[in-house]
Amino acid sequence: MIQIRPVSDLRNKFPEIEAIVKEGQPVYLTKNGYGAMVVLSLEEYASLIDNVEIKLDEADR
Repeated sequence: MIQIRPVSDLRNKFPEIEAIVKEGQPVYLTKNGYGAMVVLSLEEYASLIDNVEIKLDEADR
């Protein structure tokens, strides 16, 4: 299930958010009811960036 939380939860409920992120799911944070950011695990972020870097390297060739 998609996790949407107010940005204040990042400070007030960090262990809950950390547990969700460690399961491999992103947490979407809102500020004043609007999307503000997404929290990902380092592994998930690295996999996203690695794919982009590989595609950019292929395009350069």
